[in-house]
Amino acid sequence: MWFFNDEERELQNMVREFALNELAPVATEHDEEEKFNISAFKKMGELGLLGITADPLYGGSGLGATAATIVMDEFGYACASSTLSYLAHTILCVNNIQNNASPLQKQKYLPKLITGEHIGCMAMTEPDFGSDAVGMQTRAKRDGDYYFLNGSKMWITNAEFADVAYTYTRTGDGKKDLTTFIVEKGTPGFYFSNSLHKMGMRASPTGELVFENAKVPLENRVGEEGDSIYHMMKNLELERITISGISLGIARACLDMCLKYANERKQFGKTIGQFQMMQKIIADMSTNVEMMKHFLYSVCKDYDHGNKGRVVAAQIKLALPRLTTQICLDAIQLHGGMGYSREFPLERFLRDNKLNEIGAGTNEVMVMIIAKTLLREAMPQ
Repeated sequence: MWFFNDEERELQNMVREFALNELAPVATEHDEEEKFNISAFKKMGELGLLGITADPLYGGSGLGATAATIVMDEFGYACASSTLSYLAHTILCVNNIQNNASPLQKQKYLPKLITGEHIGCMAMTEPDFGSDAVGMQTRAKRDGDYYFLNGSKMWITNAEFADVAYTYTRTGDGKKDLTTFIVEKGTPGFYFSNSLHKMGMRASPTGELVFENAKVPLENRVGEEGDSIYHMMKNLELERITISGISLGIARACLDMCLKYANERKQFGKTIGQFQMMQKIIADMSTNVEMMKHFLYSVCKDYDHGNKGRVVAAQIKLALPRLTTQICLDAIQLHGGMGYSREFPLERFLRDNKLNEIGAGTNEVMVMIIAKTLLREAMPQ
């Protein structure tokens, strides 16, 4: 993008090379085997990518939404699954600790998360509470200098490998009586239960976390009781912006594959790129990719300059994954039988991107946020 600064351009070149060397070559194999690319994850730490938004005081890079989205975009182009695990670690765990934890908690947890010595996750969703996150029922009850947590968390990215879980719990019966804890692997009563097998994002480990009288020290509480809603809102905008970067990467990969195939594949004595119906697919696809790119990165820049907005984050999250699903379908159609086969990664792109229409808030929830906010603002005073 023309408005990237020198640091952002350098970052883009670095992560593009890393993705093509470390993620792309094994993406298909890891998808088939549901295998987490932990070696690449550790190398991300060596490059300073695991704390991209964290304070340099703790080893982070101190960068913003634009930089974080560049990484999601370039990694998503190569392997969306690995990128989802990267997002869960850097945005859902590290960035939450950076924004909400005390200085002592940051000093204790961030350095190892940022180097990759430790892997992080965020535990919010429950078996019976997905979109209705504030209805969660995992309970935390205080007893002296400890809290005892009971309940379970479902669909947790990185659950099996996580050393640190940024965990939301209920500490009262009121809607907003939610409290956050940093729960460490090895905490008595806290354990990983089972892996979940998914349609897409198969190289990103997903599982269930269980709390059975899990004994968590008071010092691991993030903020005060009842602060969780505030914590959630602070991070959701960035989560929705950056996960949309994964969809942009997938869409760009689809376009590049279509351009290459349309120039190589011949039917009726000429390349299929010479047929107007194929040209229309490519023209529409490229136009949508450019619109997505400019929309996403302009919102990132606004975010970095303090112009944050719940509605525009929801609009990005609604638009980009949805457009990318259609781009994946069009790319498969252009490739014909080869697009439908597993010889090409297009079917994986489609399976992976579908998650982005569900995670971090479903399309339907994004519609509710956008419409309700705009209608409320338009009401006569």
